[in-house]
Amino acid sequence: MLSADFGHLERDTQMIDRSAAEWVHIDVMDGVFVPNISFGFPVMKAIRKATSKLLDLHLMIVAPENTSPASPRQAPESSPSTTKPRSIPKGAST
Repeated sequence: MLSADFGHLERDTQMIDRSAAEWVHIDVMDGVFVPNISFGFPVMKAIRKATSKLLDLHLMIVAPENTSPASPRQAPESSPSTTKPRSIPKGAST
């Protein structure tokens, strides 16, 4: 989703929703755990509303156990940011 046109995020998300893709990959960066910033949970919620596909979340954030992402596809790849790796995200598989 980082390559989406953020002026037309719903349109681009719906294009992926109509495709053969099985999920939508989202990189969430907070600027603390990693130096870059992508988009946060408000944008992720907008993407969630625009697609029925599973969300593949790559959480590069401090304390991801304090979040409640919707419909995760897999556990975060950057789990060293948490002191409780077994607690995130609820219902995810590794």
